Amino acid sequence: MGVLNIFVGIALLILGRKLFWLFVACVGFAVGFTYAKQLWGTQSALVILVIALVLGLIGALLAIFLERVAIAVAGFVAGGYTTMAMMTLFGIEGGQLLWLVYVIGGIIGALLLFFIFDWALIALSSIIGAALIIQQLEFSPTLKMTLFFGFLLAGFVFQTALLHREPSGEG
Repeated sequence: MGVLNIFVGIALLILGRKLFWLFVACVGFAVGFTYAKQLWGTQSALVILVIALVLGLIGALLAIFLERVAIAVAGFVAGGYTTMAMMTLFGIEGGQLLWLVYVIGGIIGALLLFFIFDWALIALSSIIGAALIIQQLEFSPTLKMTLFFGFLLAGFVFQTALLHREPSGEG
């Protein structure tokens, strides 16, 4: 299953802003996979994968048919997930207020997507893509952090280059 997370992470790094529905689907998958493992870790890997895929599919359909709602939901979920991933990366314990940290990150993510859509989408998809990849790697914390920022920068630069290549009416 780690290979699938790496594939989803790479897709986010490369196409997160270009294909909004893909971003929402990948965020749904990543969040579903992460939290299904935590909540139902005793279930088979197939059950957890199915839960993650269903959440990803719901996210993609939401993005296609209800774009405004998808922006709010994806921004909230991506912001919360990003906050949790960053806390884990930096070794910060949330304790009993973990839910509050997730909500604050979620609200910030939703607001960013509403007001600076392209740039927030590039940033969030790069962060989540990089986090998905490094979570699967068995390296020292220092090397994982270095790789995280390298993947983050690569995703941000690549997607920014794609944004600037678009005709002025689209991006």
